[in-house]
Amino acid sequence: MGFRLEGIFPAALLPLLLTMILFLGPLMQLSLDCPCDLADGLKVVLAPRSWARCLTDMRWLRNQVIAPLTEELVFRACMLPMLAPCMGLGPAVFTCPLFFGVAHFHHIIEQLRFRQSSVGSIFLSAAFQFSYTAVFGAYTAFLFIRTGHLIGPVLCHSFCNYMGFPAVCAALEHPQRRPLLAGYALGVGLFLLLLQPLTNPKLYGSLPLCVLLERAGDSEALLCS
Repeated sequence: MGFRLEGIFPAALLPLLLTMILFLGPLMQLSLDCPCDLADGLKVVLAPRSWARCLTDMRWLRNQVIAPLTEELVFRACMLPMLAPCMGLGPAVFTCPLFFGVAHFHHIIEQLRFRQSSVGSIFLSAAFQFSYTAVFGAYTAFLFIRTGHLIGPVLCHSFCNYMGFPAVCAALEHPQRRPLLAGYALGVGLFLLLLQPLTNPKLYGSLPLCVLLERAGDSEALLCS
Protein backbone atom coordinates (compact mmCIF):
# COMPACT_ATOMS: atom_id res chain seq x y z
CA MET A 1 0.00 0.00 0.00
CA GLY A 2 3.00 2.27 -0.23
CA PHE A 3 3.80 2.58 3.48
CA ARG A 4 7.50 1.77 3.88
CA LEU A 5 10.74 3.48 4.89
CA GLU A 6 13.02 2.17 2.12
CA GLY A 7 13.62 4.99 -0.37
CA ILE A 8 11.16 7.32 1.35
CA PHE A 9 13.22 10.50 0.93
CA PRO A 10 13.63 10.33 -2.86
CA ALA A 11 10.01 9.12 -3.06
CA ALA A 12 8.87 12.29 -1.29
CA LEU A 13 11.14 14.76 -3.11
CA LEU A 14 11.59 13.60 -6.71
CA PRO A 15 7.92 13.18 -7.77
CA LEU A 16 7.10 16.56 -6.21
CA LEU A 17 10.06 18.15 -8.03
CA LEU A 18 8.89 16.55 -11.28
CA THR A 19 5.39 17.94 -10.79
CA MET A 20 6.71 21.41 -9.98
CA ILE A 21 8.75 21.31 -13.20
CA LEU A 22 5.55 20.55 -15.12
CA PHE A 23 3.99 23.60 -13.43
CA LEU A 24 6.94 25.87 -14.28
CA GLY A 25 4.72 28.19 -16.34
CA PRO A 26 1.98 28.54 -13.68
CA LEU A 27 4.63 29.04 -10.98
CA MET A 28 6.20 31.84 -13.03
CA GLN A 29 2.73 33.33 -13.50
CA LEU A 30 2.06 33.14 -9.77
CA SER A 31 5.41 34.82 -9.05
CA LEU A 32 4.81 37.64 -11.56
CA ASP A 33 1.32 38.34 -10.20
CA CYS A 34 2.37 38.21 -6.54
CA PRO A 35 2.63 41.71 -5.01
CA CYS A 36 5.45 40.70 -2.64
CA ASP A 37 9.04 39.82 -3.55
CA LEU A 38 10.68 36.41 -3.02
CA ALA A 39 12.13 37.23 0.42
CA ASP A 40 8.81 38.45 1.79
CA GLY A 41 7.04 35.46 0.27
CA LEU A 42 9.44 33.04 1.97
CA LYS A 43 8.94 34.81 5.30
CA VAL A 44 5.18 34.34 4.99
CA VAL A 45 5.53 30.68 3.97
CA LEU A 46 7.92 29.85 6.81
CA ALA A 47 6.17 31.88 9.50
CA PRO A 48 4.66 29.70 12.28
CA ARG A 49 1.59 31.97 12.37
CA SER A 50 0.84 31.21 8.73
CA TRP A 51 0.98 27.48 9.36
CA ALA A 52 -1.12 27.80 12.52
CA ARG A 53 -3.73 29.73 10.54
CA CYS A 54 -3.74 27.04 7.82
CA LEU A 55 -4.08 24.22 10.33
CA THR A 56 -7.20 25.83 11.79
CA ASP A 57 -8.76 26.42 8.36
CA MET A 58 -11.01 23.45 7.51
CA ARG A 59 -11.03 24.28 3.80
CA TRP A 60 -7.21 24.28 3.70
CA LEU A 61 -7.09 21.01 5.65
CA ARG A 62 -9.61 19.44 3.28
CA ASN A 63 -7.82 20.52 0.08
CA GLN A 64 -4.19 20.12 1.15
CA VAL A 65 -4.26 17.23 3.64
CA ILE A 66 -7.47 15.21 3.93
CA ALA A 67 -8.48 14.97 0.27
CA PRO A 68 -4.97 14.13 -1.08
CA LEU A 69 -4.36 11.52 1.61
CA THR A 70 -7.74 9.79 1.47
CA GLU A 71 -8.11 9.89 -2.31
CA GLU A 72 -4.61 8.56 -2.97
CA LEU A 73 -5.10 5.90 -0.30
CA VAL A 74 -8.36 4.68 -1.84
CA PHE A 75 -7.72 5.11 -5.57
CA ARG A 76 -4.02 4.27 -5.68
CA ALA A 77 -2.87 2.31 -2.60
CA CYS A 78 -6.04 0.19 -2.29
CA MET A 79 -7.45 -0.01 -5.80
CA LEU A 80 -4.28 -0.57 -7.85
CA PRO A 81 -3.17 -3.72 -5.94
CA MET A 82 -6.66 -5.16 -6.52
CA LEU A 83 -6.91 -4.32 -10.22
CA ALA A 84 -3.32 -5.00 -11.32
CA PRO A 85 -3.39 -8.82 -10.74
CA CYS A 86 -6.63 -9.01 -12.76
CA MET A 87 -5.75 -6.87 -15.75
CA GLY A 88 -2.04 -6.01 -15.50
CA LEU A 89 -0.35 -2.79 -14.46
CA GLY A 90 -0.83 -0.89 -17.74
CA PRO A 91 -4.62 -1.24 -17.95
CA ALA A 92 -4.92 -0.69 -14.18
CA VAL A 93 -3.11 2.66 -14.48
CA PHE A 94 -5.79 3.86 -16.90
CA THR A 95 -8.76 2.21 -15.16
CA CYS A 96 -8.24 3.58 -11.63
CA PRO A 97 -8.45 7.22 -12.79
CA LEU A 98 -11.90 6.60 -14.25
CA PHE A 99 -13.24 5.82 -10.77
CA PHE A 100 -11.28 8.80 -9.46
CA GLY A 101 -12.90 11.08 -12.05
CA VAL A 102 -16.41 9.79 -11.34
CA ALA A 103 -15.84 10.40 -7.61
CA HIS A 104 -15.73 14.14 -8.36
CA PHE A 105 -19.21 14.16 -9.91
CA HIS A 106 -20.67 15.28 -6.56
CA HIS A 107 -19.81 18.82 -7.66
CA ILE A 108 -22.62 18.53 -10.22
CA ILE A 109 -25.16 17.97 -7.45
CA GLU A 110 -23.87 20.98 -5.51
CA GLN A 111 -23.99 23.25 -8.55
CA LEU A 112 -27.45 22.07 -9.59
CA ARG A 113 -28.78 22.46 -6.07
CA PHE A 114 -27.59 26.04 -5.74
CA ARG A 115 -28.26 26.92 -9.42
CA GLN A 116 -24.76 28.33 -9.82
CA SER A 117 -24.99 28.20 -13.62
CA SER A 118 -27.04 26.77 -16.48
CA VAL A 119 -27.49 22.99 -16.67
CA GLY A 120 -25.50 22.78 -19.91
CA SER A 121 -22.51 24.69 -18.57
CA ILE A 122 -22.57 22.63 -15.34
CA PHE A 123 -22.37 19.34 -17.25
CA LEU A 124 -19.72 20.76 -19.60
CA SER A 125 -17.67 21.80 -16.58
CA ALA A 126 -18.15 18.33 -15.06
CA ALA A 127 -16.95 16.67 -18.28
CA PHE A 128 -13.86 18.90 -18.31
CA GLN A 129 -13.17 18.18 -14.63
CA PHE A 130 -13.58 14.44 -15.24
CA SER A 131 -11.05 14.62 -18.08
CA TYR A 132 -8.28 16.36 -16.19
CA THR A 133 -8.84 14.45 -12.93
CA ALA A 134 -8.61 11.20 -14.92
CA VAL A 135 -5.33 12.33 -16.52
CA PHE A 136 -3.99 13.39 -13.12
CA GLY A 137 -5.11 10.07 -11.63
CA ALA A 138 -3.18 8.16 -14.31
CA TYR A 139 -0.10 10.24 -13.49
CA THR A 140 -0.26 9.57 -9.74
CA ALA A 141 -0.97 5.87 -10.42
CA PHE A 142 2.19 5.84 -12.54
CA LEU A 143 4.12 7.49 -9.67
CA PHE A 144 2.74 5.00 -7.16
CA ILE A 145 3.83 2.02 -9.25
CA ARG A 146 7.24 3.39 -10.22
CA THR A 147 8.20 4.54 -6.70
CA GLY A 148 6.36 1.96 -4.58
CA HIS A 149 5.41 4.75 -2.17
CA LEU A 150 2.21 6.60 -1.37
CA ILE A 151 3.90 9.77 -0.12
CA GLY A 152 4.87 11.01 -3.60
CA PRO A 153 1.33 10.88 -5.05
CA VAL A 154 -0.06 12.50 -1.87
CA LEU A 155 2.38 15.43 -2.00
CA CYS A 156 1.84 15.91 -5.75
CA HIS A 157 -1.94 15.81 -5.21
CA SER A 158 -1.69 18.45 -2.47
CA PHE A 159 0.52 20.66 -4.65
CA CYS A 160 -1.85 20.40 -7.63
CA ASN A 161 -4.84 21.19 -5.40
CA TYR A 162 -3.03 24.35 -4.32
CA MET A 163 -2.07 25.37 -7.86
CA GLY A 164 -5.37 24.49 -9.54
CA PHE A 165 -5.70 23.99 -13.28
CA PRO A 166 -3.16 26.15 -15.18
CA ALA A 167 -4.65 29.51 -16.20
CA VAL A 168 -3.54 29.27 -19.83
CA CYS A 169 -6.06 31.88 -21.06
CA ALA A 170 -4.80 34.38 -18.48
CA ALA A 171 -1.24 33.65 -19.58
CA LEU A 172 -2.15 34.43 -23.20
CA GLU A 173 -3.42 37.87 -22.12
CA HIS A 174 -0.64 38.56 -19.59
CA PRO A 175 1.69 41.57 -20.13
CA GLN A 176 4.63 39.15 -19.84
CA ARG A 177 3.05 36.71 -22.26
CA ARG A 178 6.16 35.61 -24.15
CA PRO A 179 8.32 34.55 -21.17
CA LEU A 180 5.27 32.95 -19.56
CA LEU A 181 4.44 30.86 -22.61
CA ALA A 182 8.12 29.94 -22.88
CA GLY A 183 7.94 28.82 -19.24
CA TYR A 184 4.86 26.71 -19.98
CA ALA A 185 6.58 25.06 -22.97
CA LEU A 186 9.87 24.56 -21.10
CA GLY A 187 8.06 23.01 -18.14
CA VAL A 188 6.21 20.49 -20.31
CA GLY A 189 9.38 19.68 -22.26
CA LEU A 190 11.51 19.13 -19.15
CA PHE A 191 8.72 17.08 -17.55
CA LEU A 192 8.60 14.70 -20.52
CA LEU A 193 12.39 14.52 -20.58
CA LEU A 194 12.75 13.78 -16.85
CA LEU A 195 9.65 11.62 -16.33
CA GLN A 196 11.45 8.29 -16.75
CA PRO A 197 14.79 9.20 -15.06
CA LEU A 198 13.21 10.73 -11.94
CA THR A 199 10.82 7.80 -11.52
CA ASN A 200 13.44 5.12 -12.14
CA PRO A 201 12.53 2.28 -9.73
CA LYS A 202 16.24 1.80 -8.91
CA LEU A 203 16.07 5.05 -6.91
CA TYR A 204 13.36 3.71 -4.60
CA GLY A 205 14.33 0.11 -3.78
CA SER A 206 12.05 -2.87 -4.33
CA LEU A 207 8.53 -2.19 -5.65
CA PRO A 208 5.95 -4.18 -3.64
CA LEU A 209 3.29 -4.15 -6.35
CA CYS A 210 5.72 -5.39 -9.00
CA VAL A 211 7.00 -8.08 -6.64
CA LEU A 212 3.40 -9.18 -6.04
CA LEU A 213 2.79 -9.51 -9.79
CA GLU A 214 6.06 -11.37 -10.34
CA ARG A 215 5.07 -13.93 -7.71
CA ALA A 216 1.77 -14.33 -9.52
CA GLY A 217 3.66 -15.04 -12.74
CA ASP A 218 2.94 -11.64 -14.35
CA SER A 219 5.70 -9.16 -15.25
CA GLU A 220 5.23 -5.59 -16.46
CA ALA A 221 8.77 -4.73 -17.58
CA LEU A 222 7.95 -1.25 -18.89
CA LEU A 223 6.57 0.06 -15.61
CA CYS A 224 8.63 -1.99 -13.14
CA SER A 225 12.06 -1.30 -14.62
